[in-house]
Amino acid sequence: IIHSRCPLARINESQRVLEHCSDDEQTQFIVDEILESVSSLARDQYGNYVTQHVLERGKAEERRDVVVKLSGSVVQLSQHKFASNVIEKCIEYGDAAARGVLVKEMQMMMKDQFANYVVQKVVEKSCGDEKEALLGMIRNHLTTLRKYTYGKHFVARFERLCVEENNRSR
Repeated sequence: IIHSRCPLARINESQRVLEHCSDDEQTQFIVDEILESVSSLARDQYGNYVTQHVLERGKAEERRDVVVKLSGSVVQLSQHKFASNVIEKCIEYGDAAARGVLVKEMQMMMKDQFANYVVQKVVEKSCGDEKEALLGMIRNHLTTLRKYTYGKHFVARFERLCVEENNRSR
């Protein structure tokens, strides 16, 4: 990798290079380069895959670093074809604190073509008080969400999740 623009991460074969890198020092160098460019890589056709790889297989502090660097842009990233997948992985592989950071930006996302899938993943992966808070927040917006094409999809998924939750609590 040359420079902090991380050109390796933007090529189609970059995922395989990262997966097959056997030297820990070399792997850490590559991950550090990815972390420096994570916001632009998340939006890239191929770079989003290496970012997801860090979230799936990286150390806890690396996953946290990705979330911190992407927070504040969750809505915009969730509305992006490639970056929305990265945000879903942040939710899936991030800890409760990381999900908490992302949840704050979710209300606008429920109406978006790509971002609504991210919110669905948040609800699916949350538990306990966090899940109850999310479900409560969503309930307050159901009428508005039904007015939007992608909001309708979200409401349908939300209602299925509520039925599943009720069945589990019986």
